[in-house]
Amino acid sequence: MTAQDSDGGLPGYAEEFDAPEGYLDFARYGPPSREVLAVTAAALARSARADHDTVNDLMRAETRARDSAARLAGADPERTVLLPNASTGLFHAAFGIPRGTVLVPAGEFPANHYPWRRTAALGRARARSLQPDAFGRITPDLVRAALTDDVVALSLSAVDFRTGFRADLAALREVLGPDRLLVVDAIQGFGVADLPWQAADVLVTGGQKWLRASWSTGFAVLSARALDRLEPVLTGWTGVEDVALFDDREHPPATGAQRWSITNLSPVTAAALAAALELVERTTVTAIQAHIATRVDQLVDTVRGCGGEILSPTSHAERAGIVSFTLPGTDPATVAKALHAHDVTPTVRATSLRLSAHASTPLAAVDRVQAALTSLR
Repeated sequence: MTAQDSDGGLPGYAEEFDAPEGYLDFARYGPPSREVLAVTAAALARSARADHDTVNDLMRAETRARDSAARLAGADPERTVLLPNASTGLFHAAFGIPRGTVLVPAGEFPANHYPWRRTAALGRARARSLQPDAFGRITPDLVRAALTDDVVALSLSAVDFRTGFRADLAALREVLGPDRLLVVDAIQGFGVADLPWQAADVLVTGGQKWLRASWSTGFAVLSARALDRLEPVLTGWTGVEDVALFDDREHPPATGAQRWSITNLSPVTAAALAAALELVERTTVTAIQAHIATRVDQLVDTVRGCGGEILSPTSHAERAGIVSFTLPGTDPATVAKALHAHDVTPTVRATSLRLSAHASTPLAAVDRVQAALTSLR
């Protein structure tokens, strides 16, 4: 019996968490580890007894988190910057493009639509809706067909929040060529899906979902092309050169990704993010991804066996940790009530439900889903 086939979560990883066994809502929020809780409490406690060393000591967590994020993304730390959430990174990217058309998939999570609406209102870059195929996928062929001379970028999620479909980032990079930017929201895949993140010119993610760092955590990684082409419109006082020199003059933006910094972030949340990222590094994305794939297979088989219709890809190459489904003839709210009665936590939408398993998810969670869906027959 392999670790991925065991009844519990992934050994060495699952033991770090206390989430209920029926929790299957990681695509919405990932309950943090005991270590994240501990470092958060320790940082807050230290701040309550502040002395002349406290602030400088606590701020070192930002470097730890940035360096770990860069290693996991396969990037240089100088091209990595911590952010409070993924949306902040998307706004930086959007306002950094002065003109042209940006392809944005229809049906994308709203966080990837509003930045482009705001820039269009100011006469900067404009979004053009890109319709997915019949299976809800954005494929390289679709993007190729949509390219016109005015298109300067493509902005999309690495993993679709509705279906769990993972975009082919390497192929999309090739289709776009050297003259267009690829902006990627990695929040539904970073840390749990082994994707070629280096294909992105702008990679943004938040830490509250699959990374399990809780809220107000995240980062961005910028390619050399992005640093060269994106205007630092939203650069704040912490994103410039000679940041500690208060001479009442405007300083030039930092040469690296730090130019996306607006102000100092919380060293408490930086400590939480560092702990979460380092746990992923110790466990490895490969091991985490393999365990999730096993649980997703089991959830797909269970839902189908109970008469459910799967809305997510079933191929390992096309999916991450999300299983979206409907139970024909049964209202999603009714299905959710049955799942709740069996201590299962799904995401409930108006027309479907979403189950998202992590490397800490035990087989017992699948059994709970089966019992809940069977109760509706």
